[in-house]
Amino acid sequence: MKTKAFRSLSLAIAALFLAAGFAAAQAGRGTARLTGVVTDQSGAPLEGVKVNLAFSQSGAKHEAKTNKKGEWSFMGLGTGGWELTILKDGFEPFSQHVQVSQLNRNPKIETKLRKAASGGGIIQDEATFGLLEQGNRFFTDGRYDEAIIEYESFLEKNPLAYQVQLNIADAYRMKGDYAKAEEFYGKVLEKAAGDQAMGKQLTGKAQAGIGDIFLRQNKLAEAQEYFKKSIESAPDDEVLAYNVGEIYFSNQALDEAQRYFELASKIKPEWPAPYLKLGYVFLNKADNPAAIAVFEKFLALEPEGERAALVKNILAAIKK
Repeated sequence: MKTKAFRSLSLAIAALFLAAGFAAAQAGRGTARLTGVVTDQSGAPLEGVKVNLAFSQSGAKHEAKTNKKGEWSFMGLGTGGWELTILKDGFEPFSQHVQVSQLNRNPKIETKLRKAASGGGIIQDEATFGLLEQGNRFFTDGRYDEAIIEYESFLEKNPLAYQVQLNIADAYRMKGDYAKAEEFYGKVLEKAAGDQAMGKQLTGKAQAGIGDIFLRQNKLAEAQEYFKKSIESAPDDEVLAYNVGEIYFSNQALDEAQRYFELASKIKPEWPAPYLKLGYVFLNKADNPAAIAVFEKFLALEPEGERAALVKNILAAIKK
């Protein structure tokens, strides 16, 4: 009877995980509002700045442009982590991870853009952003060869935007061409060394990508070395720590995944996502008491929404 009960519970949890995949596709929708203002370094508002917002757990995206006062806003957002990107010709690009709440008022985001180095802006033609966005769509769909073509077309038209080489490297890594992936990660590392604005974050991401290449080839010592380097490069970047945890989790390296999800939660204790993933780690370890504890922490931070409903169902199953 005990074996049968365990089997039924496992099937129930498996069904909930399948439901989680569907919920992720719907994630990003809600009632939250996020606002901001963009200025130059002197405080003068910048009009027509392109503002992109992408949900960290799905492909949900929003776009806006600043008005004459440099202001932008998004409505109908769901609770969770969002990636904010701000782009203006003649200025250095800006990116930031933003935690959005539907329960509390979200603070206004004030951004000061720095002028690009002499010789013209990093982005030569804003119309080419369509190439970058199409590349991202191909990447999300697993069409890596087509994604690379779009990314390289964008880079050809905007040769100073070295950051897109990270996208190219990621696409080669995902398609299994590790030599080409390492080549482009190396290019990112070289350029990032002189980038005071985004260098640390890009260095960490490139090192994490190389670590994943080694992990996929079962070279565990080398993988761990690069993951350690990536965190040392950007020790305050909770998203980087979380992403390293995701890489380990996808390879069923549960102890390492736990370590990095815990690190992400320490860097940013009010971020619900690491607690959610820690719950999944402990479920896979068959440690229900630990899973219950972190799932309850998650619910304390994110009590409503699709992910919360899923966690409540899991808790109801494992508490029986």
